[in-house]
Amino acid sequence: MNLYNGGRKEKMPIVQIDMVEGRSAEQKRALAKKVTEAIVETAQCPAEAVTIVIRETTKQNIAKAGVLMSDK
Repeated sequence: MNLYNGGRKEKMPIVQIDMVEGRSAEQKRALAKKVTEAIVETAQCPAEAVTIVIRETTKQNIAKAGVLMSDK
């Protein structure tokens, strides 16, 4: 299914990326570019239709197997 069909927007792809803080702006730019390219290719929509939200959090706010990442 095309998310962008014949100039008519059916749905706008919105991607949310959650990650631990600490990446540089350059790393986030590269991530946004590559994710956008993948969505454009697979969803067959223009890059302008793709929105990416990067949410950063501290290691104190993420736990894996019951252990805070900040405690590792």
